[in-house]
This record gives sequence, C-alpha cells and structure tokens, in this order.
Amino acid sequence: MLLVENLRVSYGRIRALHGINFNVDEGEIVCIIGANGAGKSTTLRAISRMIPVESGTRMTYKNQDLLKYPADRVVSKLGISHVPEGRRILDNLTVMENLKLATYARKDGTGKIQEDLERVFSIFPRLEERRNQKGGTLSGGEQQMLAIGRAFMSGRNVMLLDEPSMGLAPLLMLHMFEALQEINREGGTTILLVEQNARLALQFAQRGYVLEHGNLVLEGSSEDLLEDPEVKKAYLGG
Repeated sequence: MLLVENLRVSYGRIRALHGINFNVDEGEIVCIIGANGAGKSTTLRAISRMIPVESGTRMTYKNQDLLKYPADRVVSKLGISHVPEGRRILDNLTVMENLKLATYARKDGTGKIQEDLERVFSIFPRLEERRNQKGGTLSGGEQQMLAIGRAFMSGRNVMLLDEPSMGLAPLLMLHMFEALQEINREGGTTILLVEQNARLALQFAQRGYVLEHGNLVLEGSSEDLLEDPEVKKAYLGG
C-alpha cells in the first residue's frame, strides 16, 4: 500500500535520512521506534510532503507516485493525514470548528461527515463534552484527542502519527493507543506511527522498524522486536 524506497533527506549539509526502505500494508499498524534525533519525525514529514526529499527517493501509495503530490493533495486526494508532534491544533477555534475544518476537501456528503463526527465523539467522549470549548483551553490529553479526531475527519485512509503518547500520563497513553487500535480495527484505517515509548508502540503495532542515526537497522514483527536483546537493551530498559 505504502512503499518507501531509498528515502534520503538532508537539512543543509546534515544528512537526516540515509536511504531508508520500508513498507506498510493496507490495514496494518506499523511503528518506527528510535531515540531522539534518529529521523523518525523527518520520515513522516517526507511522506506527507512537508519537506523535500533528495534525488533517488521513491515513494508510492497504491502505486501512485507520492512525489507528484503537494502536501495539501496528499490529504485531499490520497487520504493520508498527519498528526504532527505537538498536536498543532488551532487554539483559537472550538473543538467543533477544528473538526469541521478538517473536512473542507471531502466530497462524500454531509451524511458521511456527520457519521464520522459521531464516531469521533464515541471514541473520544471528552471531545463531545468540550465541543464548544476553544482548542487552546483543552488539556494536553484532550488536545491529542482533538488532533487524532481531526485526522479522522479528514478522510483518513492512512494516519501518520508523530509521538502520540508525548506528554501524556500513563493511563491516558494506554487509552490513546486503545482508541487508535479501535480506529484501525473498525474503520480499516492504516496507521504508521513514530514513537519513543517503544514498549507501548510495539504492544499495539503488528510490525516495527528501528531507526538509528537516519538508518533502519532492524525490522520485524512486534513480538520478535520485543524479545530482541538489542532492542531490549536500547529501548526497553533491560
């Protein structure tokens, strides 16, 4: 479904990604784990076309060349939504306004949009309670719910999630990942997430990749990675 080959990205003279290769199949939850500065966020930004990639990079989605699409068309035409690190919701708009704004390019009718809105509220009841509250006044956990809900409302064939657990209390982290699992299971939404909390990510994903210094150094099923001695030592605390 999503195929990334020889992905190379540089910031000036600094090479952030050194030609990485990976794929995500339809309906999967796949995680990329790694330390700060490994290139995880850069990978998602490259897929969503927010940053330029170097010559030789190839990225396709359902056999369509992603490099031919600007960032806005990646969302509106391909249905690939990106939940960035730090949420970046619109603070001065209400919860409802944030969610409705995400549907601007949808052409599947108000009935389907209303159905999706009700689904967001069923997954995140707190958002319905806060529907008329401005985004900037929400707690960190509520803002993360809103960011994910906004991605859901955009049409979301694929959701790219950047550090969805960041800044959340342990119980809320678990709830957030359970919500993502529900979105994946019931809606068939494919999810690619990058996450520093390796144990949590691997517990919910089917497969994972390990990124170090801009290189993919390991890949496998979540079960295998959780048992891998090097992964345990570097990312699981033992």
